Amino acid sequence: MGKWINYGLSMLLATMLMSCSLFGDKDKDEERENSKTLTEKQLYERVQILLDKESFDLAVKNLQLLESRFPFGTYAEQSQLEIIYAYYRNNEEDSAIASAERFIRLHANHSEVDYAWYMRGLANYSLKPGLLSRFYQSDKAQRDVASAERSFREFERFIQRYPDSLYAADARARMLYIKYVLARHELVVANYYVKRKAYTAAVNRAKVVIENFQGSEATADALALLVFCYQQMELPTLAQTNLLILKNNFPNHASFDENGDYRYGANYELDKRSRLNRLSFGFLDAPRAPVFDSREQ
Repeated sequence: MGKWINYGLSMLLATMLMSCSLFGDKDKDEERENSKTLTEKQLYERVQILLDKESFDLAVKNLQLLESRFPFGTYAEQSQLEIIYAYYRNNEEDSAIASAERFIRLHANHSEVDYAWYMRGLANYSLKPGLLSRFYQSDKAQRDVASAERSFREFERFIQRYPDSLYAADARARMLYIKYVLARHELVVANYYVKRKAYTAAVNRAKVVIENFQGSEATADALALLVFCYQQMELPTLAQTNLLILKNNFPNHASFDENGDYRYGANYELDKRSRLNRLSFGFLDAPRAPVFDSREQ
C-alpha cells in the first residue's frame, strides 16, 4: 500500500513540475512575442524597469532585441552603453568588455564614451567576492594577478584620457586598491622565498614593492623583509640602511618590539629548536621563518 502511495505522490509531483515548466515556457514565449510588437520607446522603457529591478539577464535580452529591431533608432547608442552595465552586473565580464570596446570603436567622440572606458577597466577585474568566499578564507594577493594588472592599465589609460570624468575619482580609488593587491602579491611570494631561505629571490620581490608601489601599506613590510634578508646574507651595511629607513618612516611597525628594537636582529636564530621540538623528533613546535605581513601581527 505504502509503495503505491509513494508512487502516486511521485507522479503527482512530476506532473506539477512539468506543468510549471510548460506554463513557464509559455509565459516566456508570450513575453518574447509581446516584445516584438513594442515600439522602440516602449521597449527601452521596459529595459529601464528591468534594470531598476536588477533583472539583468532579462535586461540584456531586451537590450539585444532593442538593438536588433532598431539599430539606428533614437535609443540605439544609449542602449549600447547600457548593455555594458547590464552584462557586468549579470557577471558576464567578457561580454561587458567586448561591448565597451565596440562602443569605443564605433563612437570615439560620443559625449559619454568615457563611461565605456571606465567600464572596460571595471569589468577587467571584478572585486566582488566569489560564491565560495563565505566558506573559504581567501586573499586576493595570493591569486593570479594578471587581471588586476590589466585592470590597472585600463584605469590608468582612462584617467589619462579623461582626468575630469565623472568616473575618474572612482577609478583612482580602485587603482589604489589594485596597487595594494599587487604589492601584497609580491610580498606573499617574497615571504615564501624567505621560508625557503632563497634570500636573493626574496630581496628582488621586496624591491619590486618598494620601487613600484610606494605609498602602499606593504612598503613597510617589504623594508622589514629586506633588513632580515640582508642580515641572513651577511650584508650588514644594506641591512642597516634599510633598517634606518624603516625606523624613520614606520617606527611602530610590527617588526619592532616594545623597546623599538628590530625583532629579527643579526643574532636571530632562524633554525633554533625548542626543547619540545627536540623531544618530539621535530614533529612539534618546529622553528618557523618570520612572516613579514603586519596584517597578521
